[in-house]
Amino acid sequence: MTRRTLFFLALSGLAGCRRSSLPRLNIFNWSDYVAPDTIPNFTKEFGVDVRYSVYESNEEMLAKVFSGNSGWDIVFPSNYFIEPMRANRLLAELDHSRLPNLSSLDARLRNPEWDPQLQHSVPYMWGAAGIVYQKSLAPAPTSWADLWDARFKGRLTMLDDPADTLGAALKKVGLSINTHQPDEMRRGQVELIRQKAIIRAYLNAEARDQVIAGDLLAAHLWATTSAQAIEAAPDRLAFAYPTEGFALYADNAVILRESSRPELAHQFLNYLLRPEVAAAIVNVSRTATANGAARDLLPQELRENHVLYPDAATLQRGEWFAPLPSAAQRLRDRLWTEVKSA
Repeated sequence: MTRRTLFFLALSGLAGCRRSSLPRLNIFNWSDYVAPDTIPNFTKEFGVDVRYSVYESNEEMLAKVFSGNSGWDIVFPSNYFIEPMRANRLLAELDHSRLPNLSSLDARLRNPEWDPQLQHSVPYMWGAAGIVYQKSLAPAPTSWADLWDARFKGRLTMLDDPADTLGAALKKVGLSINTHQPDEMRRGQVELIRQKAIIRAYLNAEARDQVIAGDLLAAHLWATTSAQAIEAAPDRLAFAYPTEGFALYADNAVILRESSRPELAHQFLNYLLRPEVAAAIVNVSRTATANGAARDLLPQELRENHVLYPDAATLQRGEWFAPLPSAAQRLRDRLWTEVKSA
């Protein structure tokens, strides 16, 4: 999934400069997921040379690490990639005795359905997809069904992401984002093909600038990206979690089984779990942290941002992404290709 800036790409290049006299740790993360001083402070405190680079989708990351000889120590897969990676023996088992800061996690993420005992992963950031829109719209869009309205023609984008966008169409017709029934999956495809007549494009983070500029009336976008847009134009933009329900995801820190540096890797994970470190990252990235103790340290306007941190009633409409059986995954990929070429 693409959800994230040149500044951080520059940061990754600087962090990647090797100091041969120090032990080395190789970290592959989503862009915009650390603060400018996160890596330098770790290097200074622990005397570790960090090679840090970024990716823009789970698929990009997995293509690099699937061989089991990638050279990376730590990566950050989304929750529905954890089980497939574990099944393919890509993940190391975590040593909780080396992670005392696990107690800082939000209580609801200490026992997540994708890794109940946190044997292989540590929740890092989480989020959801919804609708960012111009406040001038009347009525305001509150449901996925609203995004099929002809009034949006040419001024609406949907995410360039098969799971999220097919998931939105499935929610529109009352189905689970995780269905693997072929006839149900095709119902979502039919909806997306019908919608193509009015959408401008399938875009990810690129839609943020277009909605800020007013070129778009609405966009199907991740809450984190939407929050960044709203911060840039608070008088004009708002966000809705659709009434039919919406997809939830969590990005998790994992140590790869191929890593020969488990002690350093655990040190870095425990460092990220420090409330003050996690809070400093969120202050810059404007993402939703999985670290409950860190959230308590955030400024009130960020801690109570209902785009990033929806209330309990809203969250009840959310559905976590889950891994699909391989046949269903192949079908979803094919359906998505057909949608984009239709």
